[in-house]
Amino acid sequence: MSVDVRFGPFIDYWWDAVQRTVLLLDVLRERGNAYFEHNALAVPHVLDFEAEPVMDGRKLERPVNYGLVRIIPPDGKDPDPSKRPFVVVDPRAGHGPGIGGMKQESEIGEAIAAGHPCYFIGFLPAPIPGQTVEDVCRAEATFVAEVAARHPDVEGKPVIIANCQAGWQVMMMAAIRPDLPGPIMLAGSPLSYWAGVRGKNPMRYLGGLLGGTWMNALVGDLGNGIFDGAHLVANFESLNPANTWWRKLYNVYSKIDTEAPRFLDFETWWGSPVLLDANEMLWIADNLFVGNKLSTGEIRTSDGLRIDLRNVKSPIIVFCSWGDNITPPQQALGWITDLYDEDREIVANGQTIVYTLHQTIGHLGIFVSGKVAGKEHGEFTACMDMIDLLPPGLYEAVITEVTEDTANPDLVHGRYLFHLEPRTLQDIRALGGNSPEDDLRFATVARVSEVNQGLYQTLLAPALRPLVTEAGAEALRALHPNRLQFAMFSDRNPLMSPVKAMAETVQAARQPVAADNPYSALEKTISSWIENCLETYGNMRDMMSEGIFLATYGSPLLQAMVGLGPQVTPAHQRIERDLAREAAVARLRSELEQRFEVGGLLEAAIRALIYVRLPEGQIDERGFAALKAIRAARPPAQRRSMAEAKTIFRDQYLLVRLDEKRAVRTIPVLLPASQEERRTAFDALRRVIAASGSQSAEGRRRLKEVEALFGLEPEKKVAGEAVNA
Repeated sequence: MSVDVRFGPFIDYWWDAVQRTVLLLDVLRERGNAYFEHNALAVPHVLDFEAEPVMDGRKLERPVNYGLVRIIPPDGKDPDPSKRPFVVVDPRAGHGPGIGGMKQESEIGEAIAAGHPCYFIGFLPAPIPGQTVEDVCRAEATFVAEVAARHPDVEGKPVIIANCQAGWQVMMMAAIRPDLPGPIMLAGSPLSYWAGVRGKNPMRYLGGLLGGTWMNALVGDLGNGIFDGAHLVANFESLNPANTWWRKLYNVYSKIDTEAPRFLDFETWWGSPVLLDANEMLWIADNLFVGNKLSTGEIRTSDGLRIDLRNVKSPIIVFCSWGDNITPPQQALGWITDLYDEDREIVANGQTIVYTLHQTIGHLGIFVSGKVAGKEHGEFTACMDMIDLLPPGLYEAVITEVTEDTANPDLVHGRYLFHLEPRTLQDIRALGGNSPEDDLRFATVARVSEVNQGLYQTLLAPALRPLVTEAGAEALRALHPNRLQFAMFSDRNPLMSPVKAMAETVQAARQPVAADNPYSALEKTISSWIENCLETYGNMRDMMSEGIFLATYGSPLLQAMVGLGPQVTPAHQRIERDLAREAAVARLRSELEQRFEVGGLLEAAIRALIYVRLPEGQIDERGFAALKAIRAARPPAQRRSMAEAKTIFRDQYLLVRLDEKRAVRTIPVLLPASQEERRTAFDALRRVIAASGSQSAEGRRRLKEVEALFGLEPEKKVAGEAVNA
């Protein structure tokens, strides 16, 4: 009896540990087999939806390895023909396509659930020789134009959801062809590559620690003109050694009876690196991650067109997170302060920018988390038409749960209330950023990179390239650790041949250890200790890397050697003035001066709505829902199109901002003589205002002022309608 008491829990734990070890090996075997099966497909992807091909980028005038497919909705979820299409674009950042629709609770799933036609832009695992980033951007423009052409009767242009690296591609496309897209949602997309804060964003130092991009060129040459995406995957994994070297596999081992399916699904995507053209990857590294030339307007197309993000006319929605160590909020939002010095410049340029900041979710969670899909992506999908109507400016989207105190919950879509709060450039700056000295350090990296790249191309590359063969390049790719770790546990390894039978035997006799087993608790303690050690190592490594970077590129001698000094930084970081744009803004202002008394009842009502709601600051979906209901109640022939409504909202907002007193004073000039028409319009205005709940004292005063301007008695109320007092 004493032996049982002393050794019984240990024997139970030991047997469970042996069983879990065998089952983990079998999971790794399945992962390895899936790696070969997935990569053997002609068009490997991880979409959880059926799709049909629409356009093949290989057949375009400038061929690329991208393609457009239509997502076939599951049974019973046919799209609403009146709703605008959604186009989801996945990143080619080392991994294969499909992350935006990897499961039903996803970006694609939310769009389909909301009744939207849905399309997907993906890519093949190997590039077309010689394709460029510009070719990809132009192909995406062709795809978006095709989607729009397939839905000619839909109000509103296609919504683009661009994940991670696809974000900067789509923004470049939209800057070149601003006429094509509707709202653009950038999910975890970096656009300002030097941005970040000390001690938190180590990945931005990588280019400097490697001496620039010459190693990208070296890897491309060793790959015989091909850059292996496995290198990019390895960079991502290096950010979190605790997860890469321990937590991920231990999580499967400790939950072997339940965790295997989720792990295998994810690893199918994570473990299938794609290939990039070497020159394509070098362009990305030179111009974006090291050069930071996108938000500063230093990139030009092959025909000389300057890519200026201020040319994007679609609403831009930025979804980022404080938990994202790959694209931190500063890199996702810093482009705004790169483009604009003052808030009025955003309005004058007619650009609408909406951002939302998640507090904890990691980079991949932005795309794959079911909770994020059901909340953030679901709400953005439901409120995209409202965002498209927004006046120009900077806003933050705030999503809160509906409670019993929420006014007019019947006007809210689902469980969450979506509302927008005006923000300023100071709010973006408050997120943190570089000092001028740090910007100078990154500018020094860019110059050093150019020098080292020139030396490599002149001295080493000509000698190396003739020695590289395709067979040798294939062997190097196969031996990459991020590929080898999958292959070595597959059935192709003879040492793994008995694992399947052993796992079947173990599964038949599976005896999980009791939850209160003391040795299980000891195992978890040891696991936590290992994880903490690896996290400590990662933190120390990052601190050392940052220190080396700051000391090396902060050297006045090095800066002087590459032709930089303190006076260079501001000019390098600011986008240059555009006289044509400034002239266009001046013309618009001049035109607006002549339009205070131009328009009719609709213009008057929208101007009044903007004037009354301006002190409240917030805009939420309830008011928009009321607007839609009022519009839907009108005969189709009397409805303005969404494009017309957007123009009216923008113009009336600009008039109120230009001269508020004059804009309000001239409202009666726009009103018809008919008291009935005025009453109908004012009642509709009041319903929209009441939809959002209580008003401030200033809002109530303005509403009474507008009522007087409409020539109506302030005391009159619509029967049965509650007006906030």
